Amino acid sequence: MAPTLDEVIRSSPVIIHKGRYAYLKGKDKELKNHFLLAQDKDEITIVTEEANIKNTKYEKDVKWFKLFEFKVAIPFLSPGFLAKIAQTVADKKLNILIVSTFSKDYALIREEDKTIAMNALRKIGFVVSIEK
Repeated sequence: MAPTLDEVIRSSPVIIHKGRYAYLKGKDKELKNHFLLAQDKDEITIVTEEANIKNTKYEKDVKWFKLFEFKVAIPFLSPGFLAKIAQTVADKKLNILIVSTFSKDYALIREEDKTIAMNALRKIGFVVSIEK
């Protein structure tokens, strides 16, 4: 029997990375040390740590975010996983930017909202830790 969403949440640790992240509208598509580089037909988007900004060509920025890493216990087999995260954060009147890789999901949450989001995620069953 497949695990329930609540079981998946309880077995998917969350790590809040220690760096500060910015969301940039980039000019170049050089990956360098950036966390994320995404390009569509209209623009280049870069998510990067504070230290990388000085060496990055960009047009606009939105600063500062904390990076929440969700180590999904069962990738691709957990319907509602991202929706539950997004709804939990939205219920606190916070914005969230979600990025998914092959086996993990990430959320960028405003730095000043970190504690509210962290407590809300813990309340629904996530084990949340802060990177040292």
